[in-house]
Amino acid sequence: MTNAGPSKIWLSSPHMGGKEQQFVNEAFETNWIAPLGPNVNGFEEDLVSFLQEDVYVAALSSGTAAIHLALILLGVQRGDEVICQSMTFSASANPITYLGATPVFVDSETDTWNISPEFLEIAIKDRLSKGKKPKAIIPVHLYGMPAKMNEIMQIANTYEIPVVEDAAEGLGSSYFGKMAGTFGDANCLSFNGNKIITTSGGGALVTKNKAFAEKARFLSTQARDAAPHYEHSHIGYNYRISNICAGIGRGQMEVLNDRVRRKREIFEAYKQLFANCPGVSFQEELPGMYSNRWLTTILIDPVSSPGGITAETLRLHLEKDNIESRPLWKPMHLQPVFKGAPFFGGTVSENLFKKGLCLPSGTNLVKKDFDRIVKQILILFSGA
Repeated sequence: MTNAGPSKIWLSSPHMGGKEQQFVNEAFETNWIAPLGPNVNGFEEDLVSFLQEDVYVAALSSGTAAIHLALILLGVQRGDEVICQSMTFSASANPITYLGATPVFVDSETDTWNISPEFLEIAIKDRLSKGKKPKAIIPVHLYGMPAKMNEIMQIANTYEIPVVEDAAEGLGSSYFGKMAGTFGDANCLSFNGNKIITTSGGGALVTKNKAFAEKARFLSTQARDAAPHYEHSHIGYNYRISNICAGIGRGQMEVLNDRVRRKREIFEAYKQLFANCPGVSFQEELPGMYSNRWLTTILIDPVSSPGGITAETLRLHLEKDNIESRPLWKPMHLQPVFKGAPFFGGTVSENLFKKGLCLPSGTNLVKKDFDRIVKQILILFSGA
């Protein structure tokens, strides 16, 4: 009999809380197998309650759909420009191109790894000098760490540019007591399978503008006009979440605070583990910031680390024991698909990509698996 080898330890796998099946079963029993229904309404209400703000929520099929609809609501059209944080997943930037607009990428700052307010203002002034006022700004809460939203919103208000806050990784994070996803004009959440809670695939648009939320729901259900037949005066999209997936979300909402607590425990455990490892640093909270620690991320400086260990050295070492880790997001301005797009900044995001690694951070990570991760890290750093 062949040895199957060690079991896979995933970076961040879905973690059910127990009540999800109950909500899904209710959907089956009542035959609400559609992109609307009690679970959709209930899930939206749960999110409004959790966000602790006077907001409206439209539950959608993905976070990407939320950004796409947000840009539509803000009037982004072909030929326009939208400022976007460069250090992010491609879903932050792709919807800009869906609309024929051009992304203008801005570098990160070293404190939070998120969009630099300094370079943001430089980018705005440059585009204004060329007669191209940006139609929106997309900051991202990278790995759950809040961006400097007070500074970002002040700049946005000064130049009268709306903000689409990408809180896909930030549900449960807060900035000076205000929940991520409630700062901008139209904001996005994601419930993809690897997020802090999941609906298998899903997202939401969050806004304080009731008309925006209503139009998002309208557009996300193929923009069907009020008529007995199928009448359409707008281009619509099939972006509404299903009642089944929303049922999973309702169950997940009941354990969201527990998930944030566990993510933060995992971060602290890694921080203690690496305390005596030269060259290793973490994404740290600043005063007023509370991160959900969606993924624990580290930077490894090969100049200071023992034996010149790099992030890639550690990734490959963990991979040999079937442990998944992953480089940080490759900045969008370095992606082939966005070659030639305007970029403002220095080399902060580029250096983060070179030195950064995401460590296994699933809330269903059991002690024996975490001990296995610890063992491999200690082997590498002590052996080096």
